[in-house]
Amino acid sequence: MTIIRKFSGWFFAAGLALLTFPLAAMAGVSVESARIWPAPDHTRLVLDIGDKVEHKVFALSGPSRLVIDLKNVSLKADLEKLDLSDSPVSRIRSATRNGNDLRVVLDLKSDIKPRSFQLEPNQQYGHRLVVDLIDEGGLKARKPSKPTVSENSNGKRDIIVVVDAGHGGEDPGATGPRGTREKDVVLDMAKTLAKLIESKPGYTAKLTRNGDYYIDLRSRTLLARKHNADLFVSVHADAFRTPQPRGASVFALSQRGATSETARWLAKSENRSDLIGGAGGVSLDGRDEMLAGVLLDLSMTASINSSLGVGDSILGRLGDVAKLHKRGVEQAAFAVLKSPDIPSILVEAGFISNPKEEQNLSSAWYRDKLSRAVFEGIDDYFQKTPPPGTLLAWQKQNRQDVGSVSQYRIRSGDTLSGVAKENQTSVSELMQFNGLNDDRVMVGQTIRIPAS
Repeated sequence: MTIIRKFSGWFFAAGLALLTFPLAAMAGVSVESARIWPAPDHTRLVLDIGDKVEHKVFALSGPSRLVIDLKNVSLKADLEKLDLSDSPVSRIRSATRNGNDLRVVLDLKSDIKPRSFQLEPNQQYGHRLVVDLIDEGGLKARKPSKPTVSENSNGKRDIIVVVDAGHGGEDPGATGPRGTREKDVVLDMAKTLAKLIESKPGYTAKLTRNGDYYIDLRSRTLLARKHNADLFVSVHADAFRTPQPRGASVFALSQRGATSETARWLAKSENRSDLIGGAGGVSLDGRDEMLAGVLLDLSMTASINSSLGVGDSILGRLGDVAKLHKRGVEQAAFAVLKSPDIPSILVEAGFISNPKEEQNLSSAWYRDKLSRAVFEGIDDYFQKTPPPGTLLAWQKQNRQDVGSVSQYRIRSGDTLSGVAKENQTSVSELMQFNGLNDDRVMVGQTIRIPAS
């Protein structure tokens, strides 16, 4: 009997331990640290946690607050040390509730739309709970119903290049053996490339991000559409599981990626009103399914062909200053390249996982050299094939017409339309050829007549 009682007591104690162990393990999960990443249209709060957690997020108004409830979680991080400047958060409070749970309250400056999700560990961070505070007003500003048109009356608009620095914020991208982060390298390169583009007459550059924050892939292409881009360039640094691979690469969208993107566009009714081919292009509104599909296919094919052309031009310049991983433009189904009417390329500046190339990419001099090569490749391409109505197109026409133009001095009674008719040309062509803002001319004025 004694033996049985002892065994029963041991069994009861063991059973109690088994019952309490999961609770103890659950209660052992804690918020170890936190980060906040302000961006133009959202702010991202990241909580480093020991494991996956059960959580709930909800917003309150009057005053505006966001509540984050975490089950069986304790707090070790000092949330008061977070820098809340440039964010919609004015204060962060926290308290234990229901014994083992944690409640975090964000006092907000204005109402936001919350979104939360959990991330698995990567090479830099462990388990994370991500809470996005979305400024819907900012999102609406970034998603116009029609692209912004950048045009001037002389038909000499700038070529618009949208430069995208990959990754950012909580997403560091690849990390080199010495800790160099892809997101930092490519942001510096993107800023340098944008400055080079801006310094050349006839070009305008726009950045998708100019700080350390994350933008989702679809929003990057939406920004390119907002700016009515002639070219979208996404800058990255490659990585591989072994340190041997090296060299720069250029990617364009694959045909398979284009086919899937065409289907996605046709499936979304809000895309029907978007222009294909930019200003003055073709709208899908009111088109039947087959015709809309054909128009999209044609636009996507033209976009891919242009992407391959500019990519080849960039590779030619990169090959002069760096080792190339592949001699030709590669094609893949990258989501960031899937704009049906904007030529889009992805430049891999080198393998950050290669110790020598990581050292090179850490050098401002080398990054500047790569950025300059990318810009020269872009300029080479557009000098040969400038978009119609741009300053570069006008300059190219002038170069072709040197030695084959005549001059005419305006006499009393002359009109520009009369001169155009006499010389078998058009008023608009004479205006563009002579840089005129309107069709008015004065007696004694000399105008140039292009060759027929």
